[in-house]
Amino acid sequence: MTGTPAPVGPTRRRALTTALASGAAVLGAGTLSGCGSAQAADASTVRLWDLFSGADGGLLNDMVRAARPDMPGTRVERTVLEWGTPYYTKLAMASAGGRGPDLAIAHMSRLAGYAPTGLIDPWDLDQLAAYGVGRDDFTDAVWTPTQYRGRTYAIPLDTHPFIVFYHPDIAADAGLLTADGTLDAAAFSSPDRFLAAGRELAKASGEQGIAFGYVTDTAQGWRLFYGLYRQTGGAFRLPDGGPAEVDVDRMTEVIAFMAKIVDGRTNPGHLDYSSAIAAFANRRTGMILSGEWELGTFRTADEKVGAAPFPTVFGTPAVYADSHSFVLPHHPDPDPVRRRRAHRAVAALLKAGQIWATAGHIPAYGPVTRTAAYRRLQPQAHYAVAQDHVVLDPAVWFAGAGSDFQNAMSQVLQQALLDGLAPDRAARAMVRRLNTFLAKPSPA
Repeated sequence: MTGTPAPVGPTRRRALTTALASGAAVLGAGTLSGCGSAQAADASTVRLWDLFSGADGGLLNDMVRAARPDMPGTRVERTVLEWGTPYYTKLAMASAGGRGPDLAIAHMSRLAGYAPTGLIDPWDLDQLAAYGVGRDDFTDAVWTPTQYRGRTYAIPLDTHPFIVFYHPDIAADAGLLTADGTLDAAAFSSPDRFLAAGRELAKASGEQGIAFGYVTDTAQGWRLFYGLYRQTGGAFRLPDGGPAEVDVDRMTEVIAFMAKIVDGRTNPGHLDYSSAIAAFANRRTGMILSGEWELGTFRTADEKVGAAPFPTVFGTPAVYADSHSFVLPHHPDPDPVRRRRAHRAVAALLKAGQIWATAGHIPAYGPVTRTAAYRRLQPQAHYAVAQDHVVLDPAVWFAGAGSDFQNAMSQVLQQALLDGLAPDRAARAMVRRLNTFLAKPSPA
């Protein structure tokens, strides 16, 4: 079916809690704005809500400046909100009341909680095409999750995958690099080979092989598990009302493998997120399993740091990832001029994606990653192929970035990795939690 879902009603709005904005900046006008309310903004302004602070926020500012020639007469007014639940709560409340901004950033993994409930509006692909952006500019793996009932509800800005970082000199000493100096994926192409490579890295580093920080983290365990599980080819279907349709044997196999990665024999064992980052940055390990968003941290410690897509350990290429995307918060009677400016602004920002790539994110707009300038970005160009095989969270309303779902799954995985819960029992415990989530009524 096609068409725009009906707006959500008061029941949905009452179910949401409140959240506060943390700041705002206007780009193109050189002045500060208020919190981005729907009331006051002239027709030349595109109001954007996002969750990029720190270095990413600065890069987005640079992108807006670089994009000005492609959106003459338009300024972008940014409102920066707190990452996670506060951001998505405020976005949902504003959209439910038709008081949202012209544009917002959302993780693609959150789309299933917004498109079916009418909290965001579909994009006009003809308008985007008029500004030089089309469906063929994106990989299938990145574009497919943008769809709901035949309409496009998100325009991807990037892919940010869970990958591997390594110190090239240590990896070379371990015999794990190819002739062109990139990581030898074949050396990690099965559970046994992966663990053997970790032992070689430990010998070469003089300390430990592969670091992974998951203790008390709300998402890292799930990121590693789900990427590996999807490599097994096992079913992972979550129908409304349940029960979950999964392969418990393959889940068990993946959990058992994860436990060996952190058993402390040739690796640092049980680390929290920050400790794992420090272990790799201080060269106490030769490799770390982490998100590409840590590139800046690792490059500061080792300007020659290497990176590669997460190896295919279980046969089927799959890389856990998410995507920052542009969405159109719902407005009951959108101004066509403002909507046209929003489309034009997004097209212009996508074309400035080379700036965004410097942070480590893979620009979703293909013409950027096909340039010679992008190929010179190292190590970013070495893991760009990950976007061909990305897998996001299951497309259900309760999953996605910063969700209770990720935390619940990671808690069970921690019991298996840290507390000794048998892998088969951990798999069954995850299924029980999946069924608990599925038993909850969807807000759609």
